[in-house]
Amino acid sequence: MDSCTDSNSDLDEELPFVLTKPPQPPVKSSARCDAMTISSDSDDDAPYVPWSCASNRSRTMPAPQVGNDNPKYRGINLSQSPIGISPSSMVDSQQNGNGSQSPGATCRAPKRTAGEVQKSKEEALRRKQAREEKQREKGVQRMGKEEEKAQKKAMAEAAKALRPEECIKYMVAVVDPGKEGRGALLSSLQTLGCSCAIEKQPLPRSVSWRRRTPGGQSVDGDGEQEKDVVIQMTLEDFINLSHSRTECGRTLTSWIQELQGRHPQKDISLVVIGLEQYFRSNKAQSQKKMREAVVGVEQGGAKRKKKAGAEGALPELSRVEVEEAVVHLQLTTGVCVHFLSAWKDFTEHITMATKAVAEAPFKRERDNSGFSFYLDSKWAGGQKVDRTGKGLLQVWRRQIQQLNRVSADMASAVLATYPSPHLLTQAYHSCQTERDKMDLLSDIPIRRGEGVTSTVRRVGPELSKRLCVLMTATDPEQTFGS
Repeated sequence: MDSCTDSNSDLDEELPFVLTKPPQPPVKSSARCDAMTISSDSDDDAPYVPWSCASNRSRTMPAPQVGNDNPKYRGINLSQSPIGISPSSMVDSQQNGNGSQSPGATCRAPKRTAGEVQKSKEEALRRKQAREEKQREKGVQRMGKEEEKAQKKAMAEAAKALRPEECIKYMVAVVDPGKEGRGALLSSLQTLGCSCAIEKQPLPRSVSWRRRTPGGQSVDGDGEQEKDVVIQMTLEDFINLSHSRTECGRTLTSWIQELQGRHPQKDISLVVIGLEQYFRSNKAQSQKKMREAVVGVEQGGAKRKKKAGAEGALPELSRVEVEEAVVHLQLTTGVCVHFLSAWKDFTEHITMATKAVAEAPFKRERDNSGFSFYLDSKWAGGQKVDRTGKGLLQVWRRQIQQLNRVSADMASAVLATYPSPHLLTQAYHSCQTERDKMDLLSDIPIRRGEGVTSTVRRVGPELSKRLCVLMTATDPEQTFGS
């Protein structure tokens, strides 16, 4: 019983570590061990060491080799020991006892001074301000991109609104309430696709126009006021003002100048209805007077003339006098006068004027953006040629017709003889002398008209010479006249 107790105490003294961790490789220790090595070979020779002394001594002793290297502990599985002792715990406690810091230990930061705290606050505030400034810059950039996108969209819509097929939708024709025949006029404008409004105008009996913005929907809303104005002038006012020119009174020109002085931003044009009926009426009156004079009733005619004058008959004006008044008005003020026969013609005139006013900005932009030498028209807009060669004859015709003083009949005559430039070039190569080349096309006949009224003439040497220079010249500086 005593031997068993001694052996157990020896085992406890030789295993002074806690079996709480799995076995780990041995850790070398730099601390020197002053304790006596106790051997378990002989239980009798082993000195007795109390447990408290063994615990204190184990802190300075190196960790024993556990495993197959040490035959003393061979066959002992420390990881399955109920005590749970691990060699690493002994090494950690040994290092802590020597004053060295373990890798897992945390070091408490020293207390900062007031200056360091203030500097840290300033640095944090500076970083915060930098973040806020960066966010503001991003917001400004985002808003700028959105505004630029909105501007591009508005410009695209405005450009689309100026197209000929779209511009009429944004026009508002403003008709004066005192204008006659406005029922038929409003119906015609609505058929065209233009909006209408009846408003009091600064110029009486006039029609003006207003252009809505692409986003505007209300007819009565604000819009860009156009400068074109059409005034429907009564026949009585026109005749009286034109007749006053011969009597040194208030003339048609002075009246228009007064309107232009009050409205300098307006481009005024006049429309007069029924002038032809006035001339026919005057002619009928003159013929009637002639017949009455022949039958000898001059006295009765004079009485009727006086009675008619008392009722306010219009003064008699000839066509020459009217033309003189109109030409003087146009040369002095730049105002044109349109003479119409009926209200139906006036409605058509206003309809065409509405379309012209609507398309005016698009045409001005087209003229300003194009080149002076490029004629963007139906005649000079190019000729479409398909894969089968259809359209090449028209290209060859236009190439000839682009020369100065070359009509369509001349080009057709040359085209009938030489349907392609290659054939004409071969004909020039077959000529023997330079003179023959110049006169090759001179005798080609040009026919004008059909039937008994048709005429025939030749192309002539001038056009023949220019075509020869065009087709055979190799000097880029050579002119047609050389």
